[in-house]
Amino acid sequence: MEKIFIQFATATAKVTGRPWTFMACVAVVLVWALSGPIFGFSETWQLVINTGTTIVTFLMVFLIQNTQNRDAAAMQAKLDELIFGLEGPSDRFIGIEHLTDEELEAILAEVEKRAERIASGQPPGAIGAKGPPGKPRARAKAKA
Repeated sequence: MEKIFIQFATATAKVTGRPWTFMACVAVVLVWALSGPIFGFSETWQLVINTGTTIVTFLMVFLIQNTQNRDAAAMQAKLDELIFGLEGPSDRFIGIEHLTDEELEAILAEVEKRAERIASGQPPGAIGAKGPPGKPRARAKAKA
């Protein structure tokens, strides 16, 4: 069931993100607006567009959120792999998306201070030693 939903959400996100889909939606709204005089701008006429847009919006929120969650998770995995494979970056950044807002803000403040030091011509210095729990890993030595 989950794979079917993922395939549906991905396909829907691709289709709804295209210019022609937007143009089709604009056309629907124009047809609705132009039909207003025919229906006397009645409450039913207004209810049709309100109900339709509410239902589409309600369903799209979940599909888009699912797609964004998967994209963000994939991006985090890729970034973690890059950090893990490099000598320079701190391993403490691996998995920080699971920290609390306060912990993330503290790390962001440290990174911004480091960027300010670099911008002012000072040595960058190390990012603080605190970080998410995890055992240290041995890094591969660079080939001579």
